[in-house]
Amino acid sequence: MLQFCFSPFPNLTTKRLQLRKTELSDANTLFLLHSNEKVIKYLDRPKRTEQEVVALTKSIIEDTDNNESIMWVILLKGHSEFIGNIGFWRIKKEHHRAEVGYILSPEHWNAGIMSEAMHAVLNYGFGVMKLHSVEANVNPDNTASIKVLKKQGFKQEAYFKEDYYFDGRYLDSAIYSLLCHDFITK
Repeated sequence: MLQFCFSPFPNLTTKRLQLRKTELSDANTLFLLHSNEKVIKYLDRPKRTEQEVVALTKSIIEDTDNNESIMWVILLKGHSEFIGNIGFWRIKKEHHRAEVGYILSPEHWNAGIMSEAMHAVLNYGFGVMKLHSVEANVNPDNTASIKVLKKQGFKQEAYFKEDYYFDGRYLDSAIYSLLCHDFITK
């Protein structure tokens, strides 16, 4: 079974980005993202209240401190503005598998930011955490997210018809997966 230690926190750096630990002060920006209609369009859950986002932020910090999951805040290099986050959660240590989740501020869409952050996080997941596979559960209509996943080598592993109910409708889920030996480090 895998064992993790996220202390000290593994800050990551890419050509354009800095990825750092979530802090309680990030709750305000996270709330703005989780209340933005464009951002939550494909999350298929109701808007979160400020109190729910504060609780979520505390949970992210606690789960990282307890080595149960890890979430990075995405910043442009040289800036302190939180523009999104990405991380591994629903980690199945006994199976060496984790789910990747991410959101990004719409002002930064279509600039390759999430692909760059995803590559750094996958590099960490496969190289340091020793994950064997990473999955992503995506609304099939979220073509931008699917494009990010495919760019990293993810393949569709499953498609579930009307497997969950939200906002008066049954919705589909697509599961994408990437095995460590299919990930190409650059």
